[in-house]
Amino acid sequence: MEKVISGIRPTGNLHLGNYFGAVKSFLQMQDEYDCMFFIADWHSLTTHPTPENIRQSVRTILSEYLACGIDPEKAPIYVQSDVKPVLELYLYLNMNAYLGELERVTSFKEKARTQPDNVNAGLLTYPTLMAADVLAHKADKVPVRKDQDQNMEMMRLFARRFNRIYNVDFFKEPQSYHFYKTAVKVPGLDGSGKMGKSNGNCIYLCDDEATIRKKVMKAVTDSGPTQLNQQKPEVIQNLFTLLELVSTKDTCDYFNDQYNAMTIRYGDLKKQLAADVNAFCAPIRERILEFQSNEEYIQKVAARGAERASESAAATLREVRQIIGFRA
Repeated sequence: MEKVISGIRPTGNLHLGNYFGAVKSFLQMQDEYDCMFFIADWHSLTTHPTPENIRQSVRTILSEYLACGIDPEKAPIYVQSDVKPVLELYLYLNMNAYLGELERVTSFKEKARTQPDNVNAGLLTYPTLMAADVLAHKADKVPVRKDQDQNMEMMRLFARRFNRIYNVDFFKEPQSYHFYKTAVKVPGLDGSGKMGKSNGNCIYLCDDEATIRKKVMKAVTDSGPTQLNQQKPEVIQNLFTLLELVSTKDTCDYFNDQYNAMTIRYGDLKKQLAADVNAFCAPIRERILEFQSNEEYIQKVAARGAERASESAAATLREVRQIIGFRA
């Protein structure tokens, strides 16, 4: 069975866009591949979070992914900083990574442009740490968005370079698993673009019923259709896309018919959408609260995941050390 490794940035609560994008892909993958998921807390240090933020973010991400259905018996979940062999491999890969190629990485140049006062070495060597996370487990595939393709190519470059320098066929070249090809693009509530934290247009899985209702009722609309069976503008199609994700077919058909007949009342549509979003999120929200209140279980999941990941990475590092010429 092919091995899949995926990192999860600890950047706050999951929203509907996350669920219908990456999370649903993870749920499918855990039944089809040998999966491992990790919370990338080392990567988060490039933005200098406080210790309290790191700890809270790890608990939040663990609780929410478990609540969504990630099964730690099928797919171990671990915290990146609990798997120390990755740091040693990161060191070795950095010794064979060159300044010019790292500076040409698009994500580094973008970060350097947007945060000029914090262009740290961690940003520069992000591709080598990402490579170490994956190569330490000899993974076959990595779920990534298209904007991570360059980092994936760097990862394959580092694997080939190691093999060439030491005249071995040791590291395989992991391939990108583009979950975005099948993932649903969930629109935001502001009338344009996709749902995203930075856009402030999210419905979070942990939002309570009143918050969900308030957000949906404030969603952008227009003055209504002016012709029978006219094409929906983006701001309205966004609402119907959300409706298709959380409502029954009969409900979607009803409001489509209302729109096509020019008799739709957006207030009624929003009330139905709010109720259906809440019905979808409610069981996940309840499980999130259950996991968050069970600190012992969360720690046990992370410890078990770290144990399995450390065994995998340590086995790789023993061979790497021998290949380079160090004691195993």
